[in-house]
Amino acid sequence: MQTPFLGLELKDWATIVAALLGPILAVQAQKAVESFREKQRRKAFLFEQLMATRAARLAPEHVRALNMVDLVFYGERAFGIQRRSAKEQRVLDAWKEYHDHLNNKVDDAQISLWVAQGDELFTNLLYAVAQDLGFKFDRVQLKRGAYSPVAHGEIEAEQTELRKAALSLVTGKHALKMNVVGFPVDEEALAINKAAIQNIGKALETGVLQVEVKPKD
Repeated sequence: MQTPFLGLELKDWATIVAALLGPILAVQAQKAVESFREKQRRKAFLFEQLMATRAARLAPEHVRALNMVDLVFYGERAFGIQRRSAKEQRVLDAWKEYHDHLNNKVDDAQISLWVAQGDELFTNLLYAVAQDLGFKFDRVQLKRGAYSPVAHGEIEAEQTELRKAALSLVTGKHALKMNVVGFPVDEEALAINKAAIQNIGKALETGVLQVEVKPKD
């Protein structure tokens, strides 16, 4: 008895294998497409957050987006192998430099230089993310294109001063200054007290102290 598969040509075997693996490969391809789209969506959302808050870098949304850079641009890991594109690596390198700068403590005399350096490093980060996503932004546009009303800056500065002042009072570094203008006064009690003082003064001058005892009602 002859086996049915014997005598099949190579093209017949290829057809059989394709028929068996076709659905599996299709599912895997669909998963790969969905994974890529989700990865791009997360990158785009992070970039939107950084762009929207680039003029308000103390905003919680801005800080949260910065802390997500390492995760969003981590790359992919398959079969124990880490894969990361050159553009993703440039984003991580830019974030590493900017993060290191943010952690540097400076005194008041160097604050202007520190802020200027931070602006350049943050612009480098934005530019690297834009390049990864395919946006055609130049560095000048990323650095100068942000809009921040003057009032917002004043409010932020005032809130910072208020927070510092409150902390100073709570920790006991400074005392609360008070300027007392006046106290509430009872005019009747004041008149009685004045008359009593005058009577005592007269008694001391004459040497006679008159005491009036009133019967109890």
